[in-house]
Amino acid sequence: MNRFFEELMESVHQMDDIVQGKRAPSREFKIDALQVRNIRRATGLSQARFAEMIDVQVATLRNWEQGRREPTGPAKALLRAIRNDPDHVLKALAH
Repeated sequence: MNRFFEELMESVHQMDDIVQGKRAPSREFKIDALQVRNIRRATGLSQARFAEMIDVQVATLRNWEQGRREPTGPAKALLRAIRNDPDHVLKALAH
Protein backbone atom coordinates (compact mmCIF):
# COMPACT_ATOMS: atom_id res chain seq x y z
CA MET A 1 0.00 0.00 0.00
CA ASN A 2 2.82 2.40 0.83
CA ARG A 3 4.45 1.80 -2.57
CA PHE A 4 1.16 2.51 -4.33
CA PHE A 5 0.84 5.81 -2.45
CA GLU A 6 4.43 6.75 -3.34
CA GLU A 7 3.77 6.05 -7.04
CA LEU A 8 0.56 8.04 -6.89
CA MET A 9 2.32 10.99 -5.28
CA GLU A 10 5.10 10.83 -7.88
CA SER A 11 2.43 11.05 -10.59
CA VAL A 12 0.89 14.07 -8.88
CA HIS A 13 4.28 15.80 -8.72
CA GLN A 14 4.91 15.03 -12.40
CA MET A 15 1.51 16.44 -13.30
CA ASP A 16 2.25 19.58 -11.32
CA ASP A 17 5.57 19.98 -13.18
CA ILE A 18 3.74 19.61 -16.52
CA VAL A 19 1.13 22.20 -15.55
CA GLN A 20 3.86 24.62 -14.47
CA GLY A 21 5.76 24.07 -17.72
CA LYS A 22 8.77 22.49 -16.01
CA ARG A 23 8.26 19.16 -17.76
CA ALA A 24 6.82 18.02 -21.09
CA PRO A 25 3.93 15.54 -21.00
CA SER A 26 4.92 11.99 -21.84
CA ARG A 27 1.90 11.67 -24.12
CA GLU A 28 -0.80 13.97 -25.28
CA PHE A 29 -4.23 13.26 -26.72
CA LYS A 30 -4.51 15.60 -29.68
CA ILE A 31 -7.86 15.59 -31.36
CA ASP A 32 -8.38 17.14 -34.77
CA ALA A 33 -11.45 17.79 -36.87
CA LEU A 34 -11.28 14.46 -38.67
CA GLN A 35 -11.07 12.57 -35.38
CA VAL A 36 -14.10 14.41 -33.95
CA ARG A 37 -16.07 13.64 -37.11
CA ASN A 38 -14.96 10.01 -37.11
CA ILE A 39 -15.81 9.57 -33.43
CA ARG A 40 -19.30 10.95 -34.03
CA ARG A 41 -19.85 8.96 -37.22
CA ALA A 42 -18.75 5.76 -35.47
CA THR A 43 -21.65 6.26 -33.06
CA GLY A 44 -24.11 6.50 -35.95
CA LEU A 45 -25.55 9.71 -34.50
CA SER A 46 -26.38 12.91 -36.35
CA GLN A 47 -24.57 16.09 -35.37
CA ALA A 48 -27.66 17.29 -33.54
CA ARG A 49 -28.14 14.09 -31.55
CA PHE A 50 -24.42 13.69 -30.75
CA ALA A 51 -24.19 17.32 -29.59
CA GLU A 52 -27.22 16.74 -27.38
CA MET A 53 -25.68 13.57 -25.92
CA ILE A 54 -22.42 15.29 -24.98
CA ASP A 55 -24.20 18.49 -23.91
CA VAL A 56 -22.68 20.97 -26.37
CA GLN A 57 -24.26 23.27 -28.90
CA VAL A 58 -24.53 21.90 -32.45
CA ALA A 59 -22.55 24.93 -33.60
CA THR A 60 -19.73 23.94 -31.25
CA LEU A 61 -19.65 20.41 -32.63
CA ARG A 62 -19.66 21.78 -36.19
CA ASN A 63 -16.75 24.07 -35.34
CA TRP A 64 -14.82 21.05 -34.00
CA GLU A 65 -15.62 18.94 -37.06
CA GLN A 66 -14.66 21.75 -39.44
CA GLY A 67 -11.40 22.49 -37.64
CA ARG A 68 -12.32 26.02 -36.58
CA ARG A 69 -12.06 25.11 -32.90
CA GLU A 70 -10.65 22.26 -30.88
CA PRO A 71 -12.35 20.58 -27.92
CA THR A 72 -10.64 21.10 -24.58
CA GLY A 73 -10.95 19.97 -20.99
CA PRO A 74 -13.96 17.79 -20.16
CA ALA A 75 -15.18 17.71 -23.78
CA LYS A 76 -11.83 16.37 -24.93
CA ALA A 77 -11.88 13.71 -22.20
CA LEU A 78 -15.45 12.74 -23.08
CA LEU A 79 -14.58 12.39 -26.77
CA ARG A 80 -11.62 10.20 -25.85
CA ALA A 81 -13.90 8.03 -23.69
CA ILE A 82 -16.44 7.73 -26.51
CA ARG A 83 -13.68 6.82 -28.95
CA ASN A 84 -12.39 4.09 -26.60
CA ASP A 85 -15.74 2.62 -25.51
CA PRO A 86 -18.66 4.18 -27.41
CA ASP A 87 -21.32 1.67 -26.38
CA HIS A 88 -20.85 2.03 -22.63
CA VAL A 89 -20.20 5.77 -22.62
CA LEU A 90 -23.21 6.59 -24.78
CA LYS A 91 -25.36 4.25 -22.73
CA ALA A 92 -24.25 6.06 -19.56
CA LEU A 93 -24.95 9.45 -21.13
CA ALA A 94 -28.43 8.38 -22.20
CA HIS A 95 -29.56 7.89 -18.59
